[in-house]
Amino acid sequence: MFYQRFLGTIILLCAVSFVSLSLPALGSAPARTEPGRTGNLVSVDWLKRNLARKDLILLDASAPPLYAKGRIPGAVSASILSHGVQEMSPEKMEARYRGYGIRNDSTVVIYEGGDAMWAHHLFYDLYYHGFAPERLLILDGGLEKWKADGGGVTTTPSQAPQPGDFRVAALRESARVRLPEVLLASGDTKKATLVEALGPEWHFGDKGYFDRMGHIPNSVMLPSDDFFNADRTFKSPEELRRMFAYVGVKPGQSVYTHCGGGVAAAVPFFALKFILGEQDVRLFRESQVGWLQDDRSLPFWTYSAPQLLRDTTWARTWGGAMMRMYRNSAIDFIDARPAEEFKFRHARFALSVPAATVRPHLHDPAKLASLFAEAGVNANHEAMVMAGSGITPDAALVYLALEAAGQARVSVLPEGLEQAATKGLAVNDSTKATPAAAPASSAPKRAYQASPRKDVVIRDPAGTRGLYPKVFIVSDAKPLAKTLPGKVVQVPYTELLRPDGTPKAAKDLWQVLSKAGVPRYAELVTVAEDAGAAALNYLVLKLMGFPDVNVLVP
Repeated sequence: MFYQRFLGTIILLCAVSFVSLSLPALGSAPARTEPGRTGNLVSVDWLKRNLARKDLILLDASAPPLYAKGRIPGAVSASILSHGVQEMSPEKMEARYRGYGIRNDSTVVIYEGGDAMWAHHLFYDLYYHGFAPERLLILDGGLEKWKADGGGVTTTPSQAPQPGDFRVAALRESARVRLPEVLLASGDTKKATLVEALGPEWHFGDKGYFDRMGHIPNSVMLPSDDFFNADRTFKSPEELRRMFAYVGVKPGQSVYTHCGGGVAAAVPFFALKFILGEQDVRLFRESQVGWLQDDRSLPFWTYSAPQLLRDTTWARTWGGAMMRMYRNSAIDFIDARPAEEFKFRHARFALSVPAATVRPHLHDPAKLASLFAEAGVNANHEAMVMAGSGITPDAALVYLALEAAGQARVSVLPEGLEQAATKGLAVNDSTKATPAAAPASSAPKRAYQASPRKDVVIRDPAGTRGLYPKVFIVSDAKPLAKTLPGKVVQVPYTELLRPDGTPKAAKDLWQVLSKAGVPRYAELVTVAEDAGAAALNYLVLKLMGFPDVNVLVP
């Protein structure tokens, strides 16, 4: 019962969840100090040779029932489930560590028999409370690797260890980040990256134990399980660098790790600091619990980039007459429908950029810039694209063209013109008398100065090379007739939309993508007979936070 009570608590609080030489490397791997030891990781062979050392304290971080079923001889049970996850005073933590037999001169080796996050959380706690890192070690692969390599286990009750003399002299606050700094990091992704150690089911809002489900805004998903090989040993430093580079962690950034309640977050913390040698990495101990319990009701996202979707209230406010009158609006409404439909009825202040005009020029940034200049688009504004109803392939195609041309910010109005009009978005209608206003078609031609992006639209299916292998996503209902040089999965764009043409919920989009076989680590290339269909899948993948996506337009 004692174990079950605390197991419920920890499940509530936390989920169990740049290899290219052209990229600056994150840190450097610790040097191998002796056979079987690399930095703070030790192998099974190392532990076999050192198990009898008098200064060695072996801690088993497994849940108590797992510890009782079998453990490495001499291991002391040190499960967080025996104490609870609440933070305790340094004095109480010191007493706990002394109870494990830890002395100031001990060499501590930690392992677990279940999920690796338990061992790494204990490692972090000891490090945070001032234990010397050069004598603090993790058994790579844990109990399962120990058994697989011939190590013996026992169920014989262990003698209580002699009390240690470890003293918590000072806390390593440099290893911890607090809510105010995390809040700043969420709003400034250039200076810091928030690494979330939870899986897609948590990140996209399908699973959770709080009043809201999802993730802290602008956090990147690196589940704790992804750091390990099949035998539960850590992946190589090169592969870890590739993972971090793929999600956008850059050298010189501050990196703050978190999860549901601060346990799984210890895995990416350990990988960054003690395998890759990064200095500015800290753990947000309160994690999602602390974020969601804040009195300000801080935002919590399910889509990874919800700012790509704008609603009528937002458009009416920031792109409406009041803001434009005071020249405080930096929003351009972009209507992707045919010119004839636009002339008949369109949102007030909208600019006409029919998809048919950009379709032939997706590989010609100069021509796209000319078209956008002719329409009056400001390259430094946010361009919000709309269609008549929902997100159509035409709207997605114009979105894609703006991205390729280097528009500062691009978004879409998923509701579409007609539904937005019923919610109060002002329209100009040729069949009705409308308030006097400068028609959108008279918008002044302006210079369109932007930095075209070469990673958005590609012509050669083998012409790009990402950090991970290329996977082609066919966005039509029918398979492509031509052969593509790589893995091919099929995700018709219609499966990503609701009947009204708006994107499905993030958790439902993830289920569609994962069921189709879209991997989380890949260079994703959308392709279709109609470039608009491929563009729509591109938009949804960006909405879901996939970091390496482009569109193949031969």
